[in-house]
Amino acid sequence: MENYTVKKYNSAQKELWDRFIEEAKNATFLFKRDFMDYHSHRFQDNSLLVFKEEKLVAVLPANIENNVLFSHQGLTYGGLVLGKRSSFLDAFESFKSVLTFLENEGVGTLNLKLIPKIYHVLPSDEIDYLLFLTNATLSRRDITSCIDSNNRLKIKSSNRLRGIKKGAKNNLIVKKEANFEPFWNEVLEPNLMQIHNQKPVHSVAEIKLLQSRFPNNILQFNVYKENEIVAGATIFETENVAHAQYISANEIGRQTGGLDFLFNYLLDHYSHKKYFDFGIVNERGGQRVNKGLLHWKETFGGRSITHDFYEVKTENHKLLNDIFL
Repeated sequence: MENYTVKKYNSAQKELWDRFIEEAKNATFLFKRDFMDYHSHRFQDNSLLVFKEEKLVAVLPANIENNVLFSHQGLTYGGLVLGKRSSFLDAFESFKSVLTFLENEGVGTLNLKLIPKIYHVLPSDEIDYLLFLTNATLSRRDITSCIDSNNRLKIKSSNRLRGIKKGAKNNLIVKKEANFEPFWNEVLEPNLMQIHNQKPVHSVAEIKLLQSRFPNNILQFNVYKENEIVAGATIFETENVAHAQYISANEIGRQTGGLDFLFNYLLDHYSHKKYFDFGIVNERGGQRVNKGLLHWKETFGGRSITHDFYEVKTENHKLLNDIFL
């Protein structure tokens, strides 16, 4: 029987890690070390690599806090990342090995924030099944609104159509830009502070740093009226999905249909992607739904998928001992 071993990630393995992410079937650029490590001062990295003999077959982007391993608190999603050639047995042995390793390290609980299935390059539900076998608990479930580009619904909402026409009547212009400061400083941050008394997850310095590292994945689209920025969206682009990471408009943008105009443009611009992901509509840890936000996304044709969070006791690796006939 082939031997599976687990090792903690160290910076000397950066190239190996990144190369594996590029060839994985359920990963995006968020798992690249240049993305994960930008906020390494906030999280204690405890990422893991799983080897079958000498070959890397799985990785787990993770951080540790209070003797609990999270995958990953600093990322939108995480989970066990598998190679395109990984078999179910590879996934099984990797997951079992990770749980055993963590128990031996004195870590009692593993929290997984699974990557939504629209980001899978190939079918990757092995972990869902293994979580079932290990009596994992569904600790949180968000819904995110997305559009299947191959089955895109025609916009019929009179409000959306009116907003799109209003944008055109006001001579709004959409620009793809490399400069993030106008959107952050003049629209996003003031809007979030006024409405929610919050700041964006990324500062303008952080998003500029990340964009410099991933110029083909992090893109900024702004809406202008007479050379004044009125709305914008920050897009995280992956192989199958265009994801709206940040969406915001100022008062002029709201009055002139800025976001309706922008997203009508973006849905056409990204029609070559399998999915357009508007992002989650939940608050309070998934317990509440922002009805107005959900309605706005659905009137563009967005429909809901789930984003699941699981908690599993590491000692439950024992439940995997006799599953094969």
